[in-house]
Amino acid sequence: MLSLHTNVASLSAQNSLGHTQATLSTSMTRLSTGYRINSSMDDAAGLQIATRLKAQTSGMSVAMRNTQNSISMLQTADGALNEVNNVLTRMKDLATQAADGSSSADDKTALQAEYDSLTDELSNIFSNTKFGGTRLLNTNDPADVNPVKAAKAGKLNGSVTFQIGADDSETMTASFSTELGAVNTAVQNATGGNPAVAGRFAGDGSATIATIGHALADHTGDTNLANNGAADATSAISNLSGAIDAVSALRSKLGAISNRLDHVYNNLANISSNTQAATGRIMDVDFATESSSMTSNQMLMQAGTAMLKQTNSMSSMVMSLLQ
Repeated sequence: MLSLHTNVASLSAQNSLGHTQATLSTSMTRLSTGYRINSSMDDAAGLQIATRLKAQTSGMSVAMRNTQNSISMLQTADGALNEVNNVLTRMKDLATQAADGSSSADDKTALQAEYDSLTDELSNIFSNTKFGGTRLLNTNDPADVNPVKAAKAGKLNGSVTFQIGADDSETMTASFSTELGAVNTAVQNATGGNPAVAGRFAGDGSATIATIGHALADHTGDTNLANNGAADATSAISNLSGAIDAVSALRSKLGAISNRLDHVYNNLANISSNTQAATGRIMDVDFATESSSMTSNQMLMQAGTAMLKQTNSMSSMVMSLLQ
């Protein structure tokens, strides 16, 4: 029907052009941002799934950093304990030499002096090994009623909880208190029983690291080996062997937990990679497909514009009937 009031062909062409223009705009937006989903209107369900996957991936990235920081902390403690083992081994060598009948009184005095110096260094290592400003090997009780002493408790003197995943339930707890307590007792036995060696603190909370005790001395407190027999030195050999074994046991526990954290890191890396790939399949645009769609819509826009121009000339056909 020819009508001056209603141009049906023009309306149809305009509607088609509007749809094509909207589709072309969507294609250009996707190609410019690189995302298939730029608003919830593009894919409501897909956006919800992708958002959850992105949150999981982000949490796992933080958890991966957590595991690396935790491994670094444990390696710091392990390095300190390795030096403790070196000191104890040297002290055992000194005790072995002092126990020999060929050592003179002057020899034993010299041996005692080095032994005393090494016990001081043991105290320094236990008291001052820190990670991020936090002591690691002190055997203070974190629940001590004395707040000063509790504040100086070692991180490893108790349970340590590691956050190894994006969810609140993904944690790993490790306890080193038993092994550290055994080290504390063994080192005390090997150095004359002074608790300061293993990082304990005096009542005022200050470290007692100056005078440690003398395992090579007799039980009356006389530190002059020249006046003593080999009994104390022989006892020290046994005690030092026990201390070395205790330190090795603690290092073994640290190594086992570090290895587990390393496996956690590798697993998180695998999960994160696959989760990111899944997110990309939902969110990312396929440039080849979208480029083809944009080209097709551009051609439809040109054709639609041409047809709209033709429909606008239909009113002149009505006028020709009146001539």
